[in-house]
Amino acid sequence: MATLISPAFVLGSQTPELTALPPLSLYIHIPWCLKKCPYCDFNSHEVKGEGRQAPEAEYVVALIRDLESALPNVWGRSIASIFFGGGTPSLFSAQSIDQILATVRMLLPLEHFAEVTMEANPGTFEARKFADFRAAGVNRLSVGIQSFNARHLRALGRVHDDREAHRAVEMALKHFANVNLDLMYALPGQTLADARADIETACASGVAHISAYHLTLEPNTLFYRYPPVLPDDELSAEMQVMIERLTASKGYVNYETSAFAQPGRESRHNLNYWRFGDYLGIGAGAHSKISFADKIIRQMRYKQPKEYLEKAGQASATSASTIQTQDELSCADRGFEFMMNALRLTAGFETQLFQERTGLPISTIQRQLDEAEQRVLIVQDYQRITPTLIGRRFLNDLLQIFLPDK
Repeated sequence: MATLISPAFVLGSQTPELTALPPLSLYIHIPWCLKKCPYCDFNSHEVKGEGRQAPEAEYVVALIRDLESALPNVWGRSIASIFFGGGTPSLFSAQSIDQILATVRMLLPLEHFAEVTMEANPGTFEARKFADFRAAGVNRLSVGIQSFNARHLRALGRVHDDREAHRAVEMALKHFANVNLDLMYALPGQTLADARADIETACASGVAHISAYHLTLEPNTLFYRYPPVLPDDELSAEMQVMIERLTASKGYVNYETSAFAQPGRESRHNLNYWRFGDYLGIGAGAHSKISFADKIIRQMRYKQPKEYLEKAGQASATSASTIQTQDELSCADRGFEFMMNALRLTAGFETQLFQERTGLPISTIQRQLDEAEQRVLIVQDYQRITPTLIGRRFLNDLLQIFLPDK
């Protein structure tokens, strides 16, 4: 729920100001994984050394100090959702996750029935451990399956095989009522039938949510330097259409570009991102977007775990030494970033939300909206702006219309 701001803050102002603060989410980054995948460009680091253990206890202390030092920016605001991302957060013990969540509850009010998600990979599943994650307060699990095909898993450099993938889904559903499966398509050597088999398997499991991402070759990855042979654009497009139709036939709603949910089981944490809500990110390399009455800021924590741990040791209740960069969004950036997120939603957004979240009247982007409508990329009226099927298929073209330098 939005936090109201006194009207005194906005009267007579020459700069755009917010009349209410958006919902606030908490993102907690745990950067270690068993193995760095060749396609991954996230801030993740393979655990190395004797015993291949991450500095878990030290990192938990750093996260807590990071959160404490961030409190002045979010004081009095409640947390709508929490997301443990990585890396592979499930490498940490349930005791560590419990300690982190207990501290969050102590420092910030957590909304009733708040969504608490943890990412997990099949290679880290242990029955007792995941029961303990549930007991600690995690109520949604996001499992990085990527594929149920053994050959494709090997091509992606995953540490699990097809049998472990199936076992992970079974175990996840045993302990969690709300489960997401992350899948990828347009994989090296993948056929349309292969992609269909993966989606059919995911749907048949009965999970509440499926994420299906197109494999892309990102800079600073092994696949970018040594590109595998991937399906061409035409076949990739066929896969996307197949996924949309198959999931719809099984009762899933394609509410965002890559997200498919049973009715009412959409990811609340991700919806807050796409609706230009606020999020506080703690942990190595975590990003934050925090709104105030008169400004919106973005922050990034130090990326390298070793440096982050050192900086966290210097943090205090009034000084967040973990922050490497902080910038204030310009009016043009506010408009573009809102559209960059909201136009990923299949149903688009209510027009009034633009002003609520940016402080700007919708008229500031009316020229761009009209151009997008003329190109049949959106439909608009006084209440809602929605991407068309063409706009969703050519999302990058649609977003370019709203680039600030245009």
